[in-house]
Amino acid sequence: LENVFKLKGPTLLHVITKKGLGYEPAMKNPIWFHACPAFVRETGEPAKKAARPSYTAHAMHALTTLARKDRRIVAITAAMCEGTGLTAFEKEFPDRIYDVGIAEQHAVTFAGGLATQGLRPVVVMYSTFLQRAYDQVIHDVATQNLPVTFCLDRGGLVAEDGTTHHGAFDYAYLRHMPNMAVMAPKDENELQHMVKTCLDHDGPASVRYSRGSCLGVTMDPEPTALPIGKGELLREGTDVALVAIGVTVWQAVEAAKRLEAEGISAAVVNARFVKPLDAELIGSVAKRVRCLLTVEEGSRMGGFGSAVLESLSDQGIQVPTKVVGLPDWYIEQGPQDLLREKYGLTADGIYESAKALLAQSSPELVPAQERVGCSTDFSRRHRVVEGDEQGS
Repeated sequence: LENVFKLKGPTLLHVITKKGLGYEPAMKNPIWFHACPAFVRETGEPAKKAARPSYTAHAMHALTTLARKDRRIVAITAAMCEGTGLTAFEKEFPDRIYDVGIAEQHAVTFAGGLATQGLRPVVVMYSTFLQRAYDQVIHDVATQNLPVTFCLDRGGLVAEDGTTHHGAFDYAYLRHMPNMAVMAPKDENELQHMVKTCLDHDGPASVRYSRGSCLGVTMDPEPTALPIGKGELLREGTDVALVAIGVTVWQAVEAAKRLEAEGISAAVVNARFVKPLDAELIGSVAKRVRCLLTVEEGSRMGGFGSAVLESLSDQGIQVPTKVVGLPDWYIEQGPQDLLREKYGLTADGIYESAKALLAQSSPELVPAQERVGCSTDFSRRHRVVEGDEQGS
C-alpha cells in the first residue's frame, strides 16, 4: 500500500485472497462457509441439523427425478449450485447443468435460447436475484412464450440473510407478465407436483418456495402435474374466507380452526396459482361469506392479494376484503418466526386480522368487548411506519 501510494496516475492493486484463510475447516469447505449457520468452532460442523429436509432439497429432488425420464431437462444457475441444492443434479447430470457465474441476465437469456432449440431449461436461483434479470424474463422468455421453468428459492422471508435477500416481490413482478404462470405450494408434496407442472407447461412458469425445513407431510410416490390455474377448497365456511398462497396456507387453516372454536365459520382456499388465478373458485367462495381475507408472504402492493381484488372487481363481487402480506418497505433482518409474527403471517396473526375484519363488517359475530381490542391490535400490527421507524 505504501508503494502504491507513491505512484502517480491510475493504479490497480490486485490482492489475491483465500477464503477461510487461518481457519482450517473453512479452508477445506469454503463454499459451505460462505453463508453458514451456527457451527462448532473446533470441528466446523453445524451446531444442529435440521429435523426435516428443506424445501430446496425437495424441489431439486423432484427436478432430478424428472430429469432421469426427460433428457430435454437442463438446469441453469448463477454461481449458486450449492445454495440452490443443485449439487446432486450436477453429480448425476454433469453435462446438463450450466453455472454461468454471477450473471443472472445471461442465465435467463441463455435459457430462452435453449428453449428455442427444443430443450426444457430450468433456471434455479433465489427469488431476490431474479430481479436482476427482469428485462430478460420479459423480452427473451415471456414475449416469445418459451417453455422456461423458474425455480425461485428463498421466496418470502429469509431470516438472517437480511433485507437484500428477502424474496418479497416475485409475485408482483412476475404476475403482470403475459404468458407467465406463477405458482407457490402449501407444502413439500405440492412442491414436487408444481415442479412437474412447470416442466409440462408449454410456456414460461415459475414456482417459488421458502427457505427452511418442510412440514413433514406424506409424499406421493412421484411428481404429477396439477391443472394450471386451479386452486383447492380446504375448508367450507360462511362467515369469512381465508384465501392463502404458499407457506401461509397451513397457517390459515390453523386460524380457521381457532375461529371455528368461537362459532365463526371460516372457509380456507389454497390458491396454488397467483396467475392464472382460480377466479371461479375464489368468486364462488366470496359470494357465500360476509368478508374475505387474502394471505401471502410477499409484498401486499401488486401481489397475490391485489390479483384477488382485481378478480373480484372483474366479477362484480362486492365483499369486504383485507390483504395481509408484507408492507411497502424493505423488511429488516431477523428470524423467520419473529418476522412472520411481526407482520401478521402466523396463525395468530391471521386470526387477529380476521376478527378485526369481522368486527368492522359483521360486528354481530364479535362480542362487543372484543371489538375494540381487535381493532387496536389490527391497527398496531398494520400501521404505516414512517421516518426512522421504517423497517425497524
